[in-house]
Amino acid sequence: MPQTLHQENLKSSLFKQNFASGLVVFLVALPLCLGIALASGAPPLSGIISGIIGGMIIGWLSTSHISVAGPAAGLVAIVLGAITQLGSFELFLCAGIIAGVIQLILGIIRAGSITNYIPVAVIEGMLAGIGILIIVKQLPYTIGTDKLVFDGTASFINIHLGALIITLLSMLIILGWDRSTKLKKIKLLPSALIAVIVSILLNNLFIDLDSHLAVPENQLVHLPVLSSWQDLKDFVIFPDFSGFTNPFIWVTGATIAIVASIETLLSIEAADRLDAKRRLTDSNQELRAQGVGNIVSSLLGGLPITAVIVRSSANANAGATHKLSAIIHGVLLLICVLAIPALLNQIPLATLAAVLILVGYKLARPSVFKHFWHKGIYQFIPFIITMVAVVLFDLLKGVGLGLIISILFILHGNMKRAYYLSREELADASQIRLNLAEEVSFLNKAAIKKTLKNIQPNSMVIINAEHTAYIAYDVLELIEDFATIYAKENNIRVVLKGFKSDYDSHIDQHSNIKVEHHRGI
Repeated sequence: MPQTLHQENLKSSLFKQNFASGLVVFLVALPLCLGIALASGAPPLSGIISGIIGGMIIGWLSTSHISVAGPAAGLVAIVLGAITQLGSFELFLCAGIIAGVIQLILGIIRAGSITNYIPVAVIEGMLAGIGILIIVKQLPYTIGTDKLVFDGTASFINIHLGALIITLLSMLIILGWDRSTKLKKIKLLPSALIAVIVSILLNNLFIDLDSHLAVPENQLVHLPVLSSWQDLKDFVIFPDFSGFTNPFIWVTGATIAIVASIETLLSIEAADRLDAKRRLTDSNQELRAQGVGNIVSSLLGGLPITAVIVRSSANANAGATHKLSAIIHGVLLLICVLAIPALLNQIPLATLAAVLILVGYKLARPSVFKHFWHKGIYQFIPFIITMVAVVLFDLLKGVGLGLIISILFILHGNMKRAYYLSREELADASQIRLNLAEEVSFLNKAAIKKTLKNIQPNSMVIINAEHTAYIAYDVLELIEDFATIYAKENNIRVVLKGFKSDYDSHIDQHSNIKVEHHRGI
Protein backbone atom coordinates (compact mmCIF):
# COMPACT_ATOMS: atom_id res chain seq x y z
CA MET A 1 0.00 0.00 0.00
CA PRO A 2 2.74 2.57 0.84
CA GLN A 3 4.54 1.57 -2.38
CA THR A 4 1.37 2.21 -4.43
CA LEU A 5 0.87 5.57 -2.69
CA HIS A 6 4.48 6.53 -3.44
CA GLN A 7 4.03 5.68 -7.13
CA GLU A 8 0.82 7.73 -7.30
CA ASN A 9 2.60 10.70 -5.71
CA LEU A 10 5.41 10.38 -8.26
CA LYS A 11 2.91 10.33 -11.13
CA SER A 12 1.09 13.35 -9.70
CA SER A 13 4.36 15.25 -9.29
CA LEU A 14 5.42 14.32 -12.83
CA PHE A 15 2.12 15.58 -14.23
CA LYS A 16 2.39 18.89 -12.36
CA GLN A 17 5.99 19.38 -13.54
CA ASN A 18 5.16 18.76 -17.19
CA PHE A 19 1.64 20.13 -17.62
CA ALA A 20 2.91 23.71 -17.83
CA SER A 21 5.52 22.87 -20.47
CA GLY A 22 2.97 20.81 -22.42
CA LEU A 23 0.66 23.82 -22.40
CA VAL A 24 3.41 26.09 -23.73
CA VAL A 25 4.28 23.64 -26.53
CA PHE A 26 0.58 23.38 -27.40
CA LEU A 27 0.38 27.17 -27.78
CA VAL A 28 3.49 27.18 -29.98
CA ALA A 29 2.45 24.11 -32.01
CA LEU A 30 -1.09 25.25 -32.80
CA PRO A 31 -0.27 28.05 -35.28
CA LEU A 32 2.69 26.07 -36.65
CA CYS A 33 0.48 23.07 -37.46
CA LEU A 34 -2.00 25.28 -39.30
CA GLY A 35 0.65 27.36 -41.05
CA ILE A 36 2.60 24.33 -42.32
CA ALA A 37 -0.61 22.72 -43.60
CA LEU A 38 -1.56 25.84 -45.53
CA ALA A 39 1.99 26.28 -46.90
CA SER A 40 1.94 22.63 -48.03
CA GLY A 41 -1.30 23.08 -49.97
CA ALA A 42 -3.03 20.61 -47.63
CA PRO A 43 -6.32 20.95 -45.68
CA PRO A 44 -5.86 23.01 -42.44
CA LEU A 45 -6.96 20.15 -40.20
CA SER A 46 -4.24 17.84 -41.62
CA GLY A 47 -1.62 19.86 -39.76
CA ILE A 48 -3.53 19.59 -36.49
CA ILE A 49 -4.01 15.82 -36.96
CA SER A 50 -0.27 15.32 -37.43
CA GLY A 51 0.38 17.46 -34.34
CA ILE A 52 -1.98 15.30 -32.29
CA ILE A 53 -0.38 12.06 -33.55
CA GLY A 54 3.12 13.50 -33.01
CA GLY A 55 2.27 14.31 -29.41
CA MET A 56 0.16 11.36 -28.32
CA ILE A 57 1.51 8.40 -30.30
CA ILE A 58 5.12 9.35 -31.07
CA GLY A 59 5.44 11.00 -27.65
CA TRP A 60 4.35 7.74 -26.03
CA LEU A 61 6.58 5.49 -28.16
CA SER A 62 9.69 7.71 -28.10
CA THR A 63 12.43 7.41 -25.49
CA SER A 64 13.22 11.13 -25.74
CA HIS A 65 12.07 13.18 -22.77
CA ILE A 66 12.43 16.58 -24.48
CA SER A 67 11.75 16.29 -28.21
CA VAL A 68 8.32 17.01 -29.65
CA ALA A 69 7.14 15.69 -33.03
CA GLY A 70 4.76 17.26 -35.51
CA PRO A 71 4.49 18.56 -39.09
CA ALA A 72 7.83 20.03 -40.20
CA ALA A 73 8.56 23.11 -42.29
CA GLY A 74 11.48 21.23 -43.87
CA LEU A 75 9.04 18.96 -45.72
CA VAL A 76 6.80 21.74 -47.07
CA ALA A 77 8.45 21.94 -50.51
CA ILE A 78 8.30 18.15 -51.00
CA VAL A 79 4.65 17.90 -49.88
CA LEU A 80 3.50 20.93 -51.91
CA GLY A 81 5.25 19.66 -55.06
CA ALA A 82 3.79 16.17 -54.69
CA ILE A 83 0.22 17.37 -54.04
CA THR A 84 0.46 19.77 -57.00
CA GLN A 85 1.69 17.04 -59.36
CA LEU A 86 -0.79 14.44 -58.13
CA GLY A 87 -3.68 16.90 -57.96
CA SER A 88 -5.05 15.04 -54.95
CA PHE A 89 -4.28 15.11 -51.23
CA GLU A 90 -5.92 11.68 -50.87
CA LEU A 91 -3.37 10.17 -53.26
CA PHE A 92 -0.50 11.94 -51.50
CA LEU A 93 -1.44 10.27 -48.20
CA CYS A 94 -0.22 6.96 -49.69
CA ALA A 95 3.28 8.48 -49.92
CA GLY A 96 3.07 9.26 -46.19
CA ILE A 97 2.22 5.62 -45.44
CA ILE A 98 5.18 4.44 -47.56
CA ALA A 99 7.49 6.90 -45.76
CA GLY A 100 6.32 5.55 -42.39
CA VAL A 101 6.95 1.94 -43.40
CA ILE A 102 10.48 2.81 -44.63
CA GLN A 103 11.24 4.62 -41.34
CA LEU A 104 10.00 1.61 -39.41
CA ILE A 105 12.37 -0.63 -41.41
CA LEU A 106 15.27 1.82 -40.87
CA GLY A 107 14.65 1.65 -37.13
CA ILE A 108 14.50 -2.14 -37.18
CA ILE A 109 17.83 -2.44 -39.04
CA ARG A 110 19.34 0.06 -36.57
CA ALA A 111 20.17 2.86 -38.99
CA GLY A 112 19.65 5.54 -36.36
CA SER A 113 23.25 5.69 -35.15
CA ILE A 114 24.33 7.96 -38.02
CA THR A 115 24.02 11.12 -35.89
CA ASN A 116 26.59 9.80 -33.40
CA TYR A 117 29.20 10.89 -35.93
CA ILE A 118 28.04 14.53 -36.14
CA PRO A 119 30.34 16.90 -34.18
CA VAL A 120 28.97 19.02 -31.32
CA ALA A 121 30.02 22.23 -33.11
CA VAL A 122 27.80 21.31 -36.08
CA ILE A 123 24.81 20.47 -33.85
CA GLU A 124 25.18 23.73 -31.91
CA GLY A 125 25.62 25.65 -35.17
CA MET A 126 22.40 24.10 -36.44
CA LEU A 127 20.59 25.17 -33.26
CA ALA A 128 21.93 28.73 -33.49
CA GLY A 129 20.91 28.92 -37.16
CA ILE A 130 17.41 27.69 -36.35
CA GLY A 131 17.22 30.25 -33.54
CA ILE A 132 18.05 33.09 -35.96
CA LEU A 133 15.52 31.76 -38.49
CA ILE A 134 12.82 31.63 -35.81
CA ILE A 135 13.45 35.26 -34.90
CA VAL A 136 13.54 36.46 -38.53
CA LYS A 137 10.38 34.57 -39.53
CA GLN A 138 8.41 35.80 -36.53
CA LEU A 139 9.34 39.49 -36.87
CA PRO A 140 6.53 40.28 -39.35
CA TYR A 141 3.88 38.99 -36.92
CA THR A 142 5.26 41.23 -34.16
CA ILE A 143 4.16 44.27 -36.19
CA GLY A 144 0.90 42.83 -37.50
CA THR A 145 1.78 41.68 -41.02
CA ASP A 146 2.50 38.42 -42.87
CA LYS A 147 5.79 39.72 -44.29
CA LEU A 148 7.97 42.79 -44.04
CA VAL A 149 7.18 45.19 -46.89
CA PHE A 150 9.09 48.42 -47.46
CA ASP A 151 7.38 51.39 -49.11
CA GLY A 152 9.24 52.24 -52.33
CA THR A 153 8.99 56.00 -51.80
CA ALA A 154 9.11 56.56 -48.07
CA SER A 155 11.33 53.60 -47.03
CA PHE A 156 9.38 52.62 -43.94
CA ILE A 157 7.80 49.43 -42.62
CA ASN A 158 4.02 49.28 -42.32
CA ILE A 159 3.60 48.73 -38.56
CA HIS A 160 0.33 47.87 -36.82
CA LEU A 161 0.64 49.59 -33.46
CA GLY A 162 -1.79 47.24 -31.68
CA ALA A 163 0.17 44.14 -32.68
CA LEU A 164 3.44 45.78 -31.64
CA ILE A 165 1.98 46.69 -28.21
CA ILE A 166 0.79 43.10 -27.71
CA THR A 167 4.22 41.75 -28.74
CA LEU A 168 6.14 43.99 -26.34
CA LEU A 169 3.67 43.39 -23.51
CA SER A 170 3.87 39.61 -24.05
CA MET A 171 7.67 39.72 -23.91
CA LEU A 172 7.60 41.78 -20.71
CA ILE A 173 5.16 39.34 -19.11
CA ILE A 174 7.22 36.27 -20.09
CA LEU A 175 10.56 37.77 -19.00
CA GLY A 176 9.12 39.25 -15.80
CA TRP A 177 7.25 36.08 -14.86
CA ASP A 178 10.26 33.83 -15.47
CA ARG A 179 12.63 36.07 -13.48
CA SER A 180 10.29 36.46 -10.52
CA THR A 181 11.04 33.74 -7.98
CA LYS A 182 7.58 34.09 -6.42
CA LEU A 183 5.61 33.89 -9.67
CA LYS A 184 7.76 31.10 -11.11
CA LYS A 185 6.63 28.82 -8.28
CA ILE A 186 3.15 28.75 -9.79
CA LYS A 187 4.03 25.88 -12.14
CA LEU A 188 0.56 25.37 -13.59
CA LEU A 189 0.54 28.94 -14.90
CA PRO A 190 3.39 29.24 -17.40
CA SER A 191 4.43 32.69 -18.51
CA ALA A 192 3.39 32.02 -22.13
CA LEU A 193 -0.17 31.18 -21.03
CA ILE A 194 -0.39 34.39 -19.00
CA ALA A 195 0.83 36.34 -22.03
CA VAL A 196 -1.80 34.68 -24.24
CA ILE A 197 -4.64 35.40 -21.79
CA VAL A 198 -3.59 39.04 -21.41
CA SER A 199 -3.23 39.48 -25.19
CA ILE A 200 -6.74 38.06 -25.82
CA LEU A 201 -8.28 40.34 -23.17
CA LEU A 202 -6.38 43.39 -24.46
CA ASN A 203 -7.31 42.78 -28.10
CA ASN A 204 -10.98 42.22 -27.14
CA LEU A 205 -10.84 45.54 -25.29
CA PHE A 206 -9.51 47.23 -28.45
CA ILE A 207 -12.37 45.63 -30.43
CA ASP A 208 -15.03 46.73 -27.89
CA LEU A 209 -13.68 50.29 -28.00
CA ASP A 210 -13.69 50.16 -31.81
CA SER A 211 -10.04 51.16 -31.66
CA HIS A 212 -7.63 51.14 -34.59
CA LEU A 213 -5.32 49.17 -32.27
CA ALA A 214 -7.49 46.03 -32.69
CA VAL A 215 -5.42 43.29 -34.35
CA PRO A 216 -6.69 42.43 -37.87
CA GLU A 217 -8.53 39.13 -38.24
CA ASN A 218 -5.81 37.73 -40.52
CA GLN A 219 -3.36 38.19 -37.64
CA LEU A 220 -5.32 35.87 -35.33
CA VAL A 221 -5.11 32.08 -35.06
CA HIS A 222 -7.36 30.39 -37.64
CA LEU A 223 -8.70 26.99 -36.63
CA PRO A 224 -11.61 25.11 -38.27
CA VAL A 225 -14.73 25.36 -36.08
CA LEU A 226 -16.44 21.99 -35.74
CA SER A 227 -20.08 22.21 -34.68
CA SER A 228 -20.78 18.47 -34.80
CA TRP A 229 -19.22 15.04 -35.38
CA GLN A 230 -20.55 15.24 -38.95
CA ASP A 231 -18.33 18.31 -39.49
CA LEU A 232 -15.35 16.30 -38.26
CA LYS A 233 -16.05 13.62 -40.87
CA ASP A 234 -16.19 16.32 -43.54
CA PHE A 235 -12.85 17.81 -42.45
CA VAL A 236 -10.93 14.51 -42.07
CA ILE A 237 -9.66 13.08 -45.37
CA PHE A 238 -8.69 9.42 -45.84
CA PRO A 239 -6.14 7.96 -48.30
CA ASP A 240 -7.00 6.87 -51.81
CA PHE A 241 -5.26 3.48 -51.80
CA SER A 242 -5.17 3.34 -55.60
CA GLY A 243 -2.14 5.63 -55.23
CA PHE A 244 0.04 2.61 -54.38
CA THR A 245 0.07 1.72 -58.09
CA ASN A 246 1.67 5.09 -58.98
CA PRO A 247 5.53 4.96 -59.18
CA PHE A 248 5.76 8.70 -58.43
CA ILE A 249 4.09 8.14 -55.04
CA TRP A 250 6.70 5.50 -54.15
CA VAL A 251 9.53 7.87 -55.07
CA THR A 252 7.89 10.65 -53.03
CA GLY A 253 7.43 8.31 -50.07
CA ALA A 254 11.10 7.28 -50.16
CA THR A 255 12.18 10.94 -50.41
CA ILE A 256 10.01 11.94 -47.43
CA ALA A 257 11.36 8.97 -45.42
CA ILE A 258 15.00 9.99 -46.00
CA VAL A 259 14.52 13.72 -45.35
CA ALA A 260 12.19 13.18 -42.36
CA SER A 261 14.56 10.60 -40.82
CA ILE A 262 17.60 12.87 -41.11
CA GLU A 263 15.72 15.87 -39.70
CA THR A 264 14.37 13.73 -36.87
CA LEU A 265 17.79 12.34 -35.94
CA LEU A 266 19.34 15.83 -36.02
CA SER A 267 16.51 17.23 -33.89
CA ILE A 268 16.84 14.34 -31.43
CA GLU A 269 20.58 14.94 -31.14
CA ALA A 270 19.92 18.63 -30.50
CA ALA A 271 17.09 17.91 -28.03
CA ASP A 272 19.38 15.65 -26.00
CA ARG A 273 21.76 18.60 -25.65
CA LEU A 274 18.86 20.77 -24.45
CA ASP A 275 17.91 18.21 -21.80
CA ALA A 276 19.12 19.49 -18.42
CA LYS A 277 19.70 15.88 -17.31
CA ARG A 278 21.61 15.03 -20.54
CA ARG A 279 19.65 11.80 -21.06
CA LEU A 280 20.35 9.93 -24.30
CA THR A 281 17.61 8.98 -26.75
CA ASP A 282 17.56 5.61 -28.51
CA SER A 283 17.73 6.86 -32.10
CA ASN A 284 16.63 3.51 -33.55
CA GLN A 285 13.55 3.47 -31.33
CA GLU A 286 12.90 7.05 -32.41
CA LEU A 287 12.88 6.02 -36.08
CA ARG A 288 10.47 3.20 -35.27
CA ALA A 289 8.22 5.61 -33.35
CA GLN A 290 8.30 8.11 -36.22
CA GLY A 291 7.46 5.32 -38.66
CA VAL A 292 4.41 4.25 -36.67
CA GLY A 293 3.38 7.91 -36.25
CA ASN A 294 3.62 8.64 -39.99
CA ILE A 295 1.60 5.55 -40.89
CA VAL A 296 -1.19 6.48 -38.45
CA SER A 297 -1.10 10.18 -39.42
CA SER A 298 -1.42 9.37 -43.13
CA LEU A 299 -4.25 6.88 -42.52
CA LEU A 300 -6.17 9.64 -40.67
CA GLY A 301 -5.46 12.41 -43.19
CA GLY A 302 -2.46 14.04 -41.48
CA LEU A 303 0.78 15.49 -42.84
CA PRO A 304 4.18 13.72 -42.59
CA ILE A 305 5.79 14.09 -39.15
CA THR A 306 9.32 14.64 -37.86
CA ALA A 307 10.83 15.57 -34.51
CA VAL A 308 10.79 19.39 -34.58
CA ILE A 309 13.48 21.48 -32.91
CA VAL A 310 11.30 24.61 -32.51
CA ARG A 311 8.76 22.77 -30.39
CA SER A 312 11.46 20.77 -28.63
CA SER A 313 13.29 24.00 -27.72
CA ALA A 314 10.09 25.56 -26.41
CA ASN A 315 9.48 22.37 -24.42
CA ALA A 316 12.97 22.44 -22.84
CA ASN A 317 12.79 26.16 -22.09
CA ALA A 318 9.40 25.70 -20.42
CA GLY A 319 10.95 23.25 -17.95
CA ALA A 320 9.88 19.86 -19.33
CA THR A 321 11.40 16.89 -17.49
CA HIS A 322 9.54 13.96 -19.09
CA LYS A 323 8.00 12.91 -22.41
CA LEU A 324 4.64 13.34 -20.67
CA SER A 325 4.93 17.00 -21.73
CA ALA A 326 4.81 16.05 -25.44
CA ILE A 327 1.85 13.74 -24.80
CA ILE A 328 -0.02 16.50 -22.92
CA HIS A 329 0.53 18.90 -25.84
CA GLY A 330 -1.05 16.33 -28.20
CA VAL A 331 -4.02 15.77 -25.88
CA LEU A 332 -4.56 19.55 -25.59
CA LEU A 333 -4.52 19.90 -29.37
CA LEU A 334 -7.21 17.22 -29.64
CA ILE A 335 -9.38 18.65 -26.86
CA CYS A 336 -9.15 22.24 -28.05
CA VAL A 337 -9.86 21.42 -31.70
CA LEU A 338 -13.01 19.61 -30.63
CA ALA A 339 -14.11 21.82 -27.73
CA ILE A 340 -12.93 25.45 -27.92
CA PRO A 341 -11.76 26.36 -31.43
CA ALA A 342 -13.64 29.68 -31.27
CA LEU A 343 -11.67 30.73 -28.17
CA LEU A 344 -8.35 29.73 -29.73
CA ASN A 345 -9.19 31.79 -32.79
CA GLN A 346 -8.99 34.91 -30.59
CA ILE A 347 -5.25 34.47 -29.92
CA PRO A 348 -3.18 37.17 -31.69
CA LEU A 349 -0.25 35.76 -33.68
CA ALA A 350 1.81 38.61 -32.19
CA THR A 351 1.83 37.03 -28.75
CA LEU A 352 2.83 33.62 -30.15
CA ALA A 353 5.58 35.38 -32.11
CA ALA A 354 6.85 36.85 -28.83
CA VAL A 355 7.08 33.33 -27.33
CA LEU A 356 8.99 32.01 -30.35
CA ILE A 357 11.37 34.98 -30.56
CA LEU A 358 12.45 34.39 -26.97
CA VAL A 359 12.94 30.68 -27.78
CA GLY A 360 15.04 31.68 -30.80
CA TYR A 361 17.14 34.05 -28.71
CA LYS A 362 17.97 31.28 -26.23
CA LEU A 363 19.18 29.07 -29.09
CA ALA A 364 21.37 31.82 -30.61
CA ARG A 365 22.34 33.79 -27.52
CA PRO A 366 25.75 35.57 -27.54
CA SER A 367 27.20 33.27 -24.84
CA VAL A 368 27.05 30.34 -27.31
CA PHE A 369 29.21 32.28 -29.79
CA LYS A 370 31.69 33.19 -27.04
CA HIS A 371 31.84 29.56 -25.89
CA PHE A 372 32.90 28.28 -29.33
CA TRP A 373 35.24 31.22 -29.91
CA HIS A 374 37.17 30.23 -26.78
CA LYS A 375 37.27 26.59 -27.96
CA GLY A 376 39.48 27.61 -30.88
CA ILE A 377 39.29 27.86 -34.65
CA TYR A 378 38.73 24.11 -35.19
CA GLN A 379 35.44 24.37 -33.27
CA PHE A 380 34.40 27.95 -34.05
CA ILE A 381 34.59 27.81 -37.87
CA PRO A 382 32.39 24.66 -38.30
CA PHE A 383 29.94 26.20 -35.79
CA ILE A 384 29.71 29.52 -37.68
CA ILE A 385 29.59 27.97 -41.15
CA THR A 386 26.82 25.55 -40.12
CA MET A 387 24.82 28.39 -38.57
CA VAL A 388 25.15 30.68 -41.63
CA ALA A 389 24.35 27.86 -44.08
CA VAL A 390 21.22 26.86 -42.12
CA VAL A 391 20.04 30.48 -42.28
CA LEU A 392 20.89 31.00 -45.97
CA PHE A 393 19.89 27.56 -47.33
CA ASP A 394 18.16 24.96 -45.14
CA LEU A 395 18.82 22.59 -42.27
CA LEU A 396 20.15 19.64 -44.29
CA LYS A 397 22.47 21.75 -46.48
CA GLY A 398 23.71 23.63 -43.42
CA VAL A 399 24.54 20.46 -41.50
CA GLY A 400 26.09 18.90 -44.62
CA LEU A 401 28.38 21.89 -45.17
CA GLY A 402 29.31 21.95 -41.48
CA LEU A 403 30.20 18.26 -41.65
CA ILE A 404 32.41 18.79 -44.71
CA ILE A 405 34.29 21.62 -42.95
CA SER A 406 34.67 19.50 -39.81
CA ILE A 407 36.03 16.55 -41.83
CA LEU A 408 38.53 18.84 -43.60
CA PHE A 409 39.71 20.12 -40.22
CA ILE A 410 40.03 16.56 -38.92
CA LEU A 411 42.10 15.59 -41.97
CA HIS A 412 44.27 18.68 -41.55
CA GLY A 413 44.76 17.94 -37.86
CA ASN A 414 45.61 14.30 -38.51
CA MET A 415 48.22 15.26 -41.07
CA LYS A 416 50.08 17.20 -38.39
CA ARG A 417 49.37 15.10 -35.34
CA ALA A 418 51.58 12.04 -35.92
CA TYR A 419 54.82 14.03 -36.14
CA TYR A 420 56.20 17.13 -37.80
CA LEU A 421 59.39 19.11 -37.19
CA SER A 422 60.47 22.02 -39.39
CA ARG A 423 63.91 22.36 -40.98
CA GLU A 424 64.77 25.12 -38.47
CA GLU A 425 63.96 22.86 -35.52
CA LEU A 426 66.20 20.12 -36.92
CA ALA A 427 69.12 22.31 -38.03
CA ASP A 428 71.26 22.04 -34.88
CA ALA A 429 70.09 18.60 -33.70
CA SER A 430 72.64 15.78 -33.95
CA GLN A 431 70.19 13.25 -32.46
CA ILE A 432 66.48 13.41 -33.26
CA ARG A 433 63.79 11.32 -31.60
CA LEU A 434 60.45 10.85 -33.38
CA ASN A 435 57.74 9.35 -31.14
CA LEU A 436 54.96 8.07 -33.39
CA ALA A 437 51.30 8.40 -32.40
CA GLU A 438 49.14 5.51 -31.20
CA GLU A 439 47.66 5.13 -34.68
CA VAL A 440 49.55 6.22 -37.79
CA SER A 441 47.31 6.20 -40.87
CA PHE A 442 47.89 7.28 -44.46
CA LEU A 443 46.62 10.73 -43.37
CA ASN A 444 49.84 11.15 -41.36
CA LYS A 445 52.14 10.30 -44.26
CA ALA A 446 52.58 13.91 -45.45
CA ALA A 447 53.67 15.21 -42.02
CA ILE A 448 56.12 12.34 -41.40
CA LYS A 449 57.52 12.69 -44.93
CA LYS A 450 58.19 16.41 -44.39
CA THR A 451 59.95 15.72 -41.08
CA LEU A 452 62.18 12.97 -42.50
CA LYS A 453 63.07 15.20 -45.44
CA ASN A 454 64.19 17.97 -43.04
CA ILE A 455 66.65 15.74 -41.11
CA GLN A 456 70.21 16.98 -41.69
CA PRO A 457 73.11 14.75 -42.96
CA ASN A 458 75.54 13.21 -40.45
CA SER A 459 72.90 12.99 -37.71
CA MET A 460 71.14 10.20 -35.86
CA VAL A 461 67.37 9.66 -35.79
CA ILE A 462 65.41 7.40 -33.44
CA ILE A 463 61.93 6.49 -34.75
CA ASN A 464 60.04 5.25 -31.70
CA ALA A 465 56.91 3.11 -32.17
CA GLU A 466 56.72 1.74 -28.60
CA HIS A 467 53.24 3.20 -28.03
CA THR A 468 52.00 2.66 -31.59
CA ALA A 469 49.26 0.09 -32.11
CA TYR A 470 48.88 0.50 -35.87
CA ILE A 471 51.04 1.82 -38.73
CA ALA A 472 49.68 2.01 -42.26
CA TYR A 473 51.61 0.17 -44.98
CA ASP A 474 52.19 3.47 -46.84
CA VAL A 475 53.97 4.92 -43.80
CA LEU A 476 56.03 1.75 -43.26
CA GLU A 477 57.14 1.91 -46.88
CA LEU A 478 58.08 5.57 -46.43
CA ILE A 479 60.20 4.77 -43.34
CA GLU A 480 61.82 1.84 -45.17
CA ASP A 481 62.76 4.01 -48.16
CA PHE A 482 64.13 6.69 -45.85
CA ALA A 483 66.19 4.21 -43.79
CA THR A 484 67.57 2.14 -46.66
CA ILE A 485 68.13 4.79 -49.32
CA TYR A 486 67.94 8.46 -48.20
CA ALA A 487 69.59 7.90 -44.78
CA LYS A 488 72.39 5.78 -46.29
CA GLU A 489 73.16 8.41 -48.94
CA ASN A 490 73.24 11.22 -46.35
CA ASN A 491 75.13 9.33 -43.61
CA ILE A 492 72.13 9.39 -41.25
CA ARG A 493 72.06 6.63 -38.62
CA VAL A 494 68.53 5.27 -38.11
CA VAL A 495 67.29 3.47 -34.98
CA LEU A 496 63.86 1.84 -35.25
CA LYS A 497 62.54 1.28 -31.75
CA GLY A 498 59.49 -0.66 -30.62
CA PHE A 499 58.26 -1.74 -34.05
CA LYS A 500 56.05 -4.86 -34.01
CA SER A 501 57.53 -8.05 -35.45
CA ASP A 502 54.77 -7.92 -38.09
CA TYR A 503 56.53 -4.93 -39.58
CA ASP A 504 60.03 -6.47 -39.73
CA SER A 505 59.56 -7.78 -43.24
CA HIS A 506 59.19 -4.20 -44.46
CA ILE A 507 62.46 -2.97 -42.90
CA ASP A 508 65.74 -4.08 -44.48
CA GLN A 509 68.61 -4.79 -42.07
CA HIS A 510 71.24 -2.40 -43.43
CA SER A 511 74.38 -1.36 -41.55
CA ASN A 512 73.06 2.10 -40.76
CA ILE A 513 69.77 0.73 -39.37
CA LYS A 514 69.32 -0.62 -35.89
CA VAL A 515 66.02 -2.28 -35.00
CA GLU A 516 65.08 -2.47 -31.30
CA HIS A 517 61.97 -4.48 -30.48
CA HIS A 518 59.70 -3.27 -27.74
CA ARG A 519 59.42 -5.84 -24.98
CA GLY A 520 56.14 -7.73 -25.28
CA ILE A 521 55.51 -6.79 -28.89
